[in-house]
Amino acid sequence: MEIRDILLVTGAGFAAGFINTVAGGGSLISLPILIFLGLPPAVANASNRVAIFSQNIFGVLGFKSKGVSAFPFSLWLGLSALIGAVIGAKIAVDIPEELFNKLLAVIMIIVVVFIVKKSIRKENGELLERMNAKHQFVSIVLFFFVGIWGGFIQAGVGFLIIMVLTSVNRFSLVKTNSAKVLVVLVYTSAALVVFILEGTINWWYGGLLAIGNSGGAWVASRWSVEKGDKWVMLILVIAVVAMAIKLWFIE
Repeated sequence: MEIRDILLVTGAGFAAGFINTVAGGGSLISLPILIFLGLPPAVANASNRVAIFSQNIFGVLGFKSKGVSAFPFSLWLGLSALIGAVIGAKIAVDIPEELFNKLLAVIMIIVVVFIVKKSIRKENGELLERMNAKHQFVSIVLFFFVGIWGGFIQAGVGFLIIMVLTSVNRFSLVKTNSAKVLVVLVYTSAALVVFILEGTINWWYGGLLAIGNSGGAWVASRWSVEKGDKWVMLILVIAVVAMAIKLWFIE
């Protein structure tokens, strides 16, 4: 592997890790790079999971180092999503890729509009965090269905996580992302085990990508706590608009 390829993979990993931690959809950067470098799509997808797993370990540690955590609630959410994902993985969805991309683009825009509206109301003091037994239970149930979505479709899970936690529990975006990284860590661990057993991981590329993703997640988690919800919201809106345009117009 040439130095250029090493820098390209780690750089893409850093960008993906940062975007995944603050918003979501960073794999739209890393996966095309791996495929461009010659990996079959299935191997690229499997190798990317190594980076996602490592990224979220550093994301959890980064948020924890700044004193932001939703543990153990986020662990229960992760376990619920994991159960749903196992079921979802067995569901066959026959939908044209072009149609799915357009539907996902619309869903992403709806989610971000919903989140912005909730954020404005929260800043005006209209919304208080809800962590009573009722709302925790509702979120745990909803994360089971989020897991099902992730199990058979994968794309857009991060945005669904953000929507549930900001609407049901009324978390700030910073706290939402601190919970999201642990949920995705638990969720990804099962998929990673499957890919390891199937032997579909390219560990060289996966390892380089993991270094980049981990660095991006560490920086993003600490940066988001320091900057607060307004900057996180800005990155989220930019990421969603960019990815929605890509899904709608670019094949």
